Amino acid sequence: MLSEFKEHLTVNFPFFKESKLLVAVSGGVDSVVLVHLLKQLNYDVAIAHCNFGLRGEESDGDEKFIRSYASDNAINIFVTHFDTKTFAIDNKLSIQVAARQLRYIWFQELLEENSLDYLLTAHHLDDNIETFLINFSRGTGIEGLTGIPQQNGNIIRPLLPFTRENIERYASENSISWREDSSNASDKYLRNKLRHNIIPEIKELNPSFTDSFIQTINNLQQSASLVHDAAIVMYQQIVSEKEGQKHIDIGQLKRLPNFKAYLYQWLNPFGFTPWDDIYALVDAQSGKQIFSANYRLLKDRTVLILEPLKPSDRKVYEISEGLSQINEPLTIKLELVDKISSESTKNVVFVNNNLIKFPLFVRKWKEGDYFCPLGMNGQKKKVSKFFKDEKMSLSEKEDTWILTSGNEIIWIIGRRADDRFKIRNTTDTILKIELL
Repeated sequence: MLSEFKEHLTVNFPFFKESKLLVAVSGGVDSVVLVHLLKQLNYDVAIAHCNFGLRGEESDGDEKFIRSYASDNAINIFVTHFDTKTFAIDNKLSIQVAARQLRYIWFQELLEENSLDYLLTAHHLDDNIETFLINFSRGTGIEGLTGIPQQNGNIIRPLLPFTRENIERYASENSISWREDSSNASDKYLRNKLRHNIIPEIKELNPSFTDSFIQTINNLQQSASLVHDAAIVMYQQIVSEKEGQKHIDIGQLKRLPNFKAYLYQWLNPFGFTPWDDIYALVDAQSGKQIFSANYRLLKDRTVLILEPLKPSDRKVYEISEGLSQINEPLTIKLELVDKISSESTKNVVFVNNNLIKFPLFVRKWKEGDYFCPLGMNGQKKKVSKFFKDEKMSLSEKEDTWILTSGNEIIWIIGRRADDRFKIRNTTDTILKIELL
């Protein structure tokens, strides 16, 4: 295996010879063999090990083994401990996802702080097969069927062409010791069920399955590259970017022979999953929307608008009496003045301080809100109707804040003041409220 590994690195990663490499080592046979191979070829290697504290004494035993291995082989080692369960609970993640996030954040920190060039992980061909089947069973696009990437930025997986059998044989032939993770023997997780039960059955039915899988992955990767290129060309023609939003022109989109495929390519990186609902959004009424964990897709008349989720619109900000300025969610200045100036009323309003009850509140508008627009002599109007008359887009409506005294609106901020709080007499105390 050593000669094949050497040729693989020479062809695909010739820059390793001039690089400082950090290897993620769990203590299992895969990662220990990876370090051994690299040392045999005289690469500049350091080890990183995470103790997730999930298996008690067994986790501590892994750490002790790796520290000893590094010492015996004169390899620089970095070790850290994580409270993985607490992190998972606090962030509402599964243990597996929490552990992945923790270790990759730490790995990147190590690379930057120690001037290391690349992180190497010990993923191999069997891992690739398992990932393919997991994605296939859960439903995925072509990207989910192209396998684990050999390189992703500064993360490289040099063992991907080699099977678990190759790796274990090399370990045995070179008397390499390693640690077995007891959780690998359990069929609790889907990956282990595939590893222990499904994949052996497939290989028994088709002894050349591994070679067939490699060929299939290569074909799918080429197809994915074609799809990616086509998606970029259509994106440039149909999607415009405005102030952090992406606007997808529905008219142009629907003229494409298979617009659903393009939508999938454009939106999949943003974590959306209910694809039938997303496709239906194209013909839905304006105002319908779909959410991923961090993004929103909104139907607004003739476009689909993709934008990052904002902090909760339900939050209410308080302005106590005597406060001269707030800076969140907007910067608003309050000042008692002697007279009304001729300043623009868009960002400045003058109200009767005698009629105001503190504290004031800044919040987003909600259905059912109404006010008495300044200049309409106390006539009531729903805020939603005001927005419609102003021909405001859905995004503009959702970005609008209101200033209230109790349950009464003083100002639709930056839009229109309320007639009920206007200055009527020369004896009224004037409060100037300015949006900065």
